[in-house]
Amino acid sequence: MNKRFLTLSLASLLTASCYAQVKPIAPNKDAIRFSKAINPADGFKHLSILASDAYEGRETGTKGAWMAADYIRDYFKSIGLKGPVDGSYFQKIDLVNVTLKESHVTVNGQPKQYQKDYIVTPSLINDKGFMFSTDEIAFVGYAIKKDNYNDFANTDIKGKVVMMFSAGDPTLKPGARIDRASYRAMLAERAKYFADNNVKAVILIDPMVDRITENTKQAQNKGRVLVKTASALEAQNGAPRISVSTEVANELLKGANTTVADLQKKITESQAPASQILNVSFSASATKNETSVRCENVLGYLEGSDPVLKKEVLVLTGHYDHIGLVNDPNATDKVNNGADDDGSGTTGVLLMAKAFMDAKKAGKGPKRSILFMTVVGEEKGLWGSEWYSEHPVFPIENTIADLNTDMIGRIGEEYLGKPDSANYIYSVGSRMLSSELSNLSESVNATYTKMKLDYKYDDPKDPEQIYYRSDHYNFAKLGIPIIFFYDGMLQQDYHRPGDEVSKINFKLMSKRAQLTYYTAWELANQAKRPAVDMDGKGNPKK
Repeated sequence: MNKRFLTLSLASLLTASCYAQVKPIAPNKDAIRFSKAINPADGFKHLSILASDAYEGRETGTKGAWMAADYIRDYFKSIGLKGPVDGSYFQKIDLVNVTLKESHVTVNGQPKQYQKDYIVTPSLINDKGFMFSTDEIAFVGYAIKKDNYNDFANTDIKGKVVMMFSAGDPTLKPGARIDRASYRAMLAERAKYFADNNVKAVILIDPMVDRITENTKQAQNKGRVLVKTASALEAQNGAPRISVSTEVANELLKGANTTVADLQKKITESQAPASQILNVSFSASATKNETSVRCENVLGYLEGSDPVLKKEVLVLTGHYDHIGLVNDPNATDKVNNGADDDGSGTTGVLLMAKAFMDAKKAGKGPKRSILFMTVVGEEKGLWGSEWYSEHPVFPIENTIADLNTDMIGRIGEEYLGKPDSANYIYSVGSRMLSSELSNLSESVNATYTKMKLDYKYDDPKDPEQIYYRSDHYNFAKLGIPIIFFYDGMLQQDYHRPGDEVSKINFKLMSKRAQLTYYTAWELANQAKRPAVDMDGKGNPKK
C-alpha cells in the first residue's frame, strides 16, 4: 500500500457491521464448486515465489518487478486467460528515468554550486528545460492565504520570480498539525494562484539543502523514475522550482537588511506577513535527460458468455510492486519482500483467475467479462492504475466495478489477540459510489464467508486516509464503484524487511480472496450492474 495521502474528503461515517445484520442470498453451487481453486496451498506456491529474496522486493523499474511481471504473465497464459492489449498481457507504461543534464544558478552574477547551494528536481523540468533571469524577486513568506492571514496581500507577484519558505504555517499553534484536506486544498489554490499570475519561477528556502548528505547526492545523481501521466506532465509544465540553502536565501535577502531567521521570527510573533519585493539579480537554467525504463501492468482477460453482457467488464486488481531493497549497507536483511504488501493481494488475483477459468472451462463461465489486472507502481503513487485510468484497454463506461485486494494476508494491530482476529477484513469504500454494491457484498459475505466486515476506514476522520491510498481510487475517481479489501497491518512490518512469507496466514488470506471472488461472481452474473447512486463521498446523489 502506498504511503502517500492523495486527497481528503469523506462526508459520512459508516459504522462496522457483521454478516448477521443482513439478508443472505441463495448460495450458488457452481460458485462454491469452483472456489476450491482459492486455497492456502496454491496461495503459498505463488507467494513464496513472488515474495522471495530472488525478486529483490519488486521495486518498479527494476529486475525484481520485471521478474514478477513475467511470472504473472506466464501464469495468466498457462490457465487460458487472453492477452487483451493487442494480444499481449502487458500494458506498457511510459516510465522514464530522469537525471539532471546541466544546471546553473547565479546570485548577483556569482555562480552557485549544485547540491551545496541549490537543488533542482529533474522530474519537475519539462522537455525544453528552463532559463530565466530577474532583478526583482517577490518574497511571499509561507505563501499562505487563509482567514485573517494573507502572504499575498499588497504584494504583486504577476510575472515575477517568487521566493517562499518550503514548508510551515505561522498561524498554527506549537505542536498543531494542519488537516490534510485543508493542506491539499491550500496547495491546489496556491498552484492556481501562481498560474493565474503567470509566476516566472519559484525559489524555495529549504533547510534540506543545508544538510544534504553524500548518500542523498548519489541518489539524486542516479535519477528518479517517473511515469508520464497527465498529472506528472502538468507538474512539469508549471513554473520552474529551485530549492536554495539558507545561506543563499540570506544572500538574496541581504539588500533588504534581513535574514531567514529574522523573517520567520517576525512573521510568527506578529502573526502578520512580511512579504516584500527584493531588488537582487538572480538567474537560473536547467535541462534534463530521460531514459526509458521497462514498466508494465499485467492484464489477463476472460470474455463473458452472454452476447450482450460480455461488453461490460468487471476489474479485479492488486499491485505486484513493492519498495525493493534496503538502502543500508549494514542491514542484515536487505530485501523488503512485501509478502503482505501486496504479494498477498496479487496472489489473490491469481487464485481468483484460476477459479473463474475453471468455471469457464466447465461451461459455467461468467456472463460479463472479467479483467484480472495486477498493476505496477502503486508504491510510487498509484502509477499503474492511474495509467490505466488514462489509457483504458476497455471503455470506462463499460467498466462496472473494481474489486481491489491490497494486503489481505495478515492480522492487523487492532485485531491481534481478539476472538475474531482470524475472521475479519476491512471493507473500504464500498458505499462511496454504490449502495447496491455494498449491500451485495454484505449479502455475499452472509451467505459464503461470514466474516466481520469492518468499515473503520470509511470514517471521514480516519487519520490514515486509507480510502485514497490504493489502486481502487483511480477507478473511484472516474465514478466506477469499488471495494477495497485490506487487513489493516500498518505497523508490525509495514514497508520493512519483516514482511515475509512466513508471517502470512494463508487460510485467512484464502478466505478473504474467496469473499472477493464470491462478490465478483455475483457482479459478473447478475442481471444489472451496480447503480451509482452515491456522490463519491458516501452521500446519496441529489
